[in-house]
Formats: sequence, structure tokens, C-alpha cells
Amino acid sequence: MLMPPFAIRRPLALALAAALAAVAAGCAVGPDYQRPAPPPGVDLPAFKESDLWKPAAPALAADGQEWWQAFGDADLNALVAQANAANQSLQQAAAQYRQAQALMQGAQAAFYPTVGLGAQAGRARSISSGLGNSHAWSLQAAWEPDLWGGVRRRVEAAESSAQASAADLAAARLAVQAAVVNTYLQLRLLDLQKDLYARTIEGYEKSLAMSQAQYRAGVVTRSDVALARSTLSSAQAQAVDLALARRQMEHALAVLTGQTPAAFALPPAPLQARLPATPPGLPSQLLERRPDIAAAERRVAAANASIGVAQAAYFPHLTLSGSGGYQGSGFSHWFNMPGRVWALGAALAGTLFDGGARNAQVAQAQAGFDAAAAGYRQVVLNAFQEVEDNLAALGELERERAAQDEAARSAHESLQVLLAQYRAGTAPYTAVITAQSLALTADRAALQLQGRQFAASVALVKALGGGWNAGQLPAPGSAATTVSSSSSSTSNE
Repeated sequence: MLMPPFAIRRPLALALAAALAAVAAGCAVGPDYQRPAPPPGVDLPAFKESDLWKPAAPALAADGQEWWQAFGDADLNALVAQANAANQSLQQAAAQYRQAQALMQGAQAAFYPTVGLGAQAGRARSISSGLGNSHAWSLQAAWEPDLWGGVRRRVEAAESSAQASAADLAAARLAVQAAVVNTYLQLRLLDLQKDLYARTIEGYEKSLAMSQAQYRAGVVTRSDVALARSTLSSAQAQAVDLALARRQMEHALAVLTGQTPAAFALPPAPLQARLPATPPGLPSQLLERRPDIAAAERRVAAANASIGVAQAAYFPHLTLSGSGGYQGSGFSHWFNMPGRVWALGAALAGTLFDGGARNAQVAQAQAGFDAAAAGYRQVVLNAFQEVEDNLAALGELERERAAQDEAARSAHESLQVLLAQYRAGTAPYTAVITAQSLALTADRAALQLQGRQFAASVALVKALGGGWNAGQLPAPGSAATTVSSSSSSTSNE
């Protein structure tokens, strides 16, 4: 027999009061999150290799540019814009972020009761009452109060995972942008090398013609002509290899911008980009500037919350339920008092023995936290290595480039002298061949060094987060579905 509302038994009232009090108190089992201590050296006043870097004003912060615009190349800016919009790796990362947000919203739904509606109708014949109809409808609700904070910890873990996924999206975007910038710059440097070989081949053809003329005049031997022809053919073969490398770079740019190689073409053009001045900042800023570090730290927070979820399984679960509706033999009496039915109830359930399963789950969660914390510290260490490596590279490559430029000038000076001596018959052709080879090698090495400087500059910007900062992460519980593609300014605190 159902009891009237005013006669709810004392145990149910006490259980409801206890549940509401526990929820209001906000208690939750498991450790509260504290960010793991980073490896030593984060609080140092400067990077180890910063003395090799030439300080410069933070131009990106001054005029609000995206980081790649500091290279000053309009074609490059357009390619990065295409990659931001159409790169499939970014589309995949964005979908994974939306998936993480959906999981977070699913976890938040556990805070609220579930409500259901049911209805049924039937027609039956009996000996005593004959043919008759029966109808019933009911509205049911059930709610499990979060007495021990298990739901809160589960939501906390889902929110941290969603933030980590947002940081993953930012890291993927930065990686694609850096790949586009670096590939484009290397392609333009290949254009310069192709121009170098075109000029070199033209000079070799003149040398071959000169040696042939001197051979016909009986001034030199046939071996001089053979050496000239061999040198020319070797340069032509190397030019073909450069053409292949450029095609492959062009294909890579097509895929990065979400296109097939057949639908993409980038005509040869002079190198317009310049080496930007990028302020390195302080070591401690790296913890906030790098999206991969932020993602690793958020995964530590999620692992910490999972410990509370596992520990909540030790405690019993209280479920409060209620239902109300109608049950009768016809539609005409649906809302009459005799046909109304309702029920209130509470259920308390807990596990007394599980063979150590809950202990294993807690131990697994704690080990997961330790692994995530160690992974976070390793990401920090790798980030510091990348910054130090590229700071050192930029400093040393600048000195190496100056020495290589001087070597190229000297090689060309020597070549001009030897060509004049060969025309006068005072120098052997082998000396000319050696000088030509040295000049070509020196010029190509200078262009390759320029490429390494650009690559190190791009890598340094990427290692410093590309202007991104942890403040761009969505707030806990946020339903935002996008993350800013780049920072409008570069922090230089």
C-alpha cells in the first residue's frame, strides 16, 4: 500500500537530508590537485644559450602580427592561411577536441536527475468482468546524490581532458604552421640554388667553349676539353637533383594546405622572406607558452581526479526515486483521485567484498597519476632542450655564415685569377676546374647555411609556443568548440 506524502518514513527523510548536506558541503574523496613541480632550472633568470642570441625588440607584440608574418612574405602568409583552414591533421585534432567536450558534457549530466515517461494500454476479457480496457501512464524520476564526490571528480577529470585536447589542437596547429613556413622557405632556397646552378652551368659552357677553341688552336691537350665537359655534365646532373627536391617540397606544401599535388603549383620566385628577430623570453615562461606542456599538465590534473573516482567506489551509493501517474480502465477518469498513483523511495547499495578489485583500481589510478606527472616533466625537459638547441644554432650559424660568405668571395676571386691565367697559358686547366668546384661548393654551402638559419628560426618560434599561452585554454566546463588559431601578441614578460 502506498503512503501519502506527509507520511514519508523517517529513514527516507534522514537519507535525503544527509545527501543534501553532503552535496552542499562540497566534499569529495581523493587528493586535491597540485601542479607537479617542474624539473630544476625553470626559475633561472635566462636560458643557458641566451648569450649567443642577439636581443631584439619584440616586433610581433608591437604590431599584432601572427608569428609567421614576421618573415615578411605575402605568399607565405597566404599558404599558412590555407593550411589553417584546410589541413586535414587540424580537422582531425579539432574533431578530437569536440569529442572530448562531448565526454565532459556527458559527465556533467550525472549531476542531474533522470526523468522518464511511460504509458501503456490494453484490452482483455475475463469471466467475472467481461471485456474491458486498461490504461496507465506514469512519470518517473531518479537521482543519485554525489555524496562522496565521485561525480565531481569524474567531471573534473573530463574537464581537464577537454582542456588537454584543446591544447593538443593548439599544438597541432602550431606544428602545421611551422611545417608550412619551413617547407616554403626551403623551397625558395632551392629556387636560389637552381638559379646558382643555372649561372654556373652557363659559366661552365663558356669554359668548355674556350677549352675547345684552345684545343683546336693546339694550345691545350684533349684532356682539358674532357675535363671541361665532365665538369659541365656533373653540374647539370646536380641541377636535375635540385629540380626533383623542389618538386617534392611543392608536393609537401600541397598536402599541408589540404590539396592534392596535381591541384597545387607554386611558380619559382625570388626569396622575399627575411630572418625575423624573435625575443626568447625567460625560461619560466615556457611552462605557459607551450601548448604541449599545457596539455601534459592538464593530463596530470585528469589523472589526479581519477584517483578520487576510484576511491569513491569504496562508499555506498544512495538513489532517490519517485513516480506519479494514473492507472485505470478508461480515459474519462484519468484525473480522478481513485486513479492516481505515486511512489517515493530510496535505495542504498554498497559492496562488501570484491576480492581487491577496488584496491587495484585505486592503485592503477595512482600509478596513472605518477606516469602523467613524469610525462609532464619530460615534456618540459624536451621543451627546454629545443629552445637551447635553437638558440645555440642561431648564434653559431650567424658566425658560420659570415665565415662561409668570406670563403665564397675568396673562391670567386681565385677563380677569376686562374681563368685569366689559363687564357694566357700560364695555368693548367686542372687548377681552373678546382677553382670552379670550390666556388660552386662555397656558394651552395652559403645558401644551405641560410636555409639552416631559417629552419632554426622557425624551430625556435615553435619551441617558444608561437605566441600561444595557457590563458587561451577554455575555462573548466566551457562549451566553447574552437580554440584561437594563434596568439595576437607574443608575451615578453
